[in-house]
Amino acid sequence: MQGHRARKRFSQNFLHDAHYIERIVAAVDPRPGDRLLEIGPGLAAITAPLVARARHVTCIEIDRDLAARLRERFTADALTLIEADALALDWPALAAADPRPLRIVGNLPYHISTPLLFALLPIAGRVRDQHFMLQKEVVDRMAAAPGSDDYGRLSVMLQWRYVVTRLFVVPAGAFSPPPQVQSAIVRLLPRPANALPQVDAQRFAQVVAAAFGQRRKTLRNALAPLLDEAAIRAAGVDPGARGETLAVDDFVRLAQQRAD
Repeated sequence: MQGHRARKRFSQNFLHDAHYIERIVAAVDPRPGDRLLEIGPGLAAITAPLVARARHVTCIEIDRDLAARLRERFTADALTLIEADALALDWPALAAADPRPLRIVGNLPYHISTPLLFALLPIAGRVRDQHFMLQKEVVDRMAAAPGSDDYGRLSVMLQWRYVVTRLFVVPAGAFSPPPQVQSAIVRLLPRPANALPQVDAQRFAQVVAAAFGQRRKTLRNALAPLLDEAAIRAAGVDPGARGETLAVDDFVRLAQQRAD
């Protein structure tokens, strides 16, 4: 693609279909003055129209060759480039560097998508919205309902903090080289701080992780290191249930309990 060979170690698949590029940019709806941050700009298929509409974009790119191309193509007024691994960034410091809320966009490499989504959770209060292209299976897990096969730890952790909406599927043929999977666009809208339940975030994460540590275990066994059976019942939850059957609010009530 335009003189750059996709690198497998970075899971590079470059979007080139104009129809889907337009749909993604329309979903983001960038405006001048927005604090836009793009993860993995690649060959700038999304970057260029974002810059055209917002006037400035900050990009995070790990590939030094692609970073060099971006510097050649865009002026410093149009693009601020952070040459780094998105997983290694100090996200709280980056978010706090500007009072404007972040609008995060990205075609996330499949092998880092889940850990990166978790890495972004602590800065949700400084984010206006997030639009990501991910493997469709990951998006299905993010938006899954309790009781479904896709529902799990990722579903609960994200739905606790965001309104998660799957927007549309992007076929493999829209990329070069085409990936072996389908992709999908998802929108994450952080829930307002005053709408969040009063629960310790670390405790909540511990309870959710334990509940899904072994999916076949009942909560009585899965949560034993954290909560006894009486505490589970006090949360209004059946100790014989399994984590995949519980709604987000059930996990909140469990995290609010303390073992005797």
